[in-house]
Amino acid sequence: MKWEKKGLVFVPDGNDELMHSHASIPFATFKNANELRIYFSSRNTHGKSLPFFVDVDLKDPSKLKYVQRKPLMELGRLGTFDDSGIMPSCIVESDGSLYMYYIGWNPQITVSYRLSIGLAISRDGGETFLRYSIGPICDRNIDEPYFNTAPFVLKEEDTWRMWYISCTDWKIINNYPEPVYHIKYAESNDGINWRREGIVCIDYDDFAEALGRPTVFKEGDVYRMYFSYRRITDYRTNRSCSYRLGYAESKDGINWQKKNDEVDIYTSESPNDWDYQMIEYCHVLNCRDSQYMFYNGNGFGKSGFGYAKAE
Repeated sequence: MKWEKKGLVFVPDGNDELMHSHASIPFATFKNANELRIYFSSRNTHGKSLPFFVDVDLKDPSKLKYVQRKPLMELGRLGTFDDSGIMPSCIVESDGSLYMYYIGWNPQITVSYRLSIGLAISRDGGETFLRYSIGPICDRNIDEPYFNTAPFVLKEEDTWRMWYISCTDWKIINNYPEPVYHIKYAESNDGINWRREGIVCIDYDDFAEALGRPTVFKEGDVYRMYFSYRRITDYRTNRSCSYRLGYAESKDGINWQKKNDEVDIYTSESPNDWDYQMIEYCHVLNCRDSQYMFYNGNGFGKSGFGYAKAE
């Protein structure tokens, strides 16, 4: 697939207390026949992530129609898994409701943070969301002792399928703890209770020491996945170590073959561009006779999100 970059879609202007900076982990849904709704997370003035959306023109997503400036959800109760951040990761429609799977943030002491997977449900077409539960639907357990996060879920008939990030270790790099994580697979009968059997879909390699949120879609009998990957050293400042996009294919959604040389979308060559340092956290949407890719650039979403179109 060859992608043509179309430019920025949205970046906060820094004047809002709740939507102060960043527009991270974008994913798009169809609002109606003429518009897309793109969900993302933005940070408030205290650096805590909250969920928002923008509506854009379907034919030209760079044209903003509406910006939702009130968070779709408030932070969780003090001491719960999402009391310090909420980042929507994907949405699944089921029986007239929208299931939003999201990342819950907690700061830690010995390491930087702990992440878990939460669920919120909308029954009004995505205008508002209510938590399914105060606690997470997926958290660390006896087999996954560190954290799991950034799910992407598809519902196929009566089976719900999740590809998610699982942390397997923390390493001290330059006197600072850095997580190591890859992509695993889980299944559910109801989208709430998940069977995690330790199935690894995309594993580490010589460069990929941390793999970011996957996006999965099916074309014919082939599952296609885009994901982010980077090193765990110098990735914040050295663009040669920072996030870039990977690609893989599968016949069953479980056993995947990496084909990173077929991505054909890369960081910009101009140091002044919003996606020069890194490119990550993409979502691919089949849209009529084309495909859109929404993605983040520099600063893990600090420079906003843009889109590309499949040629």
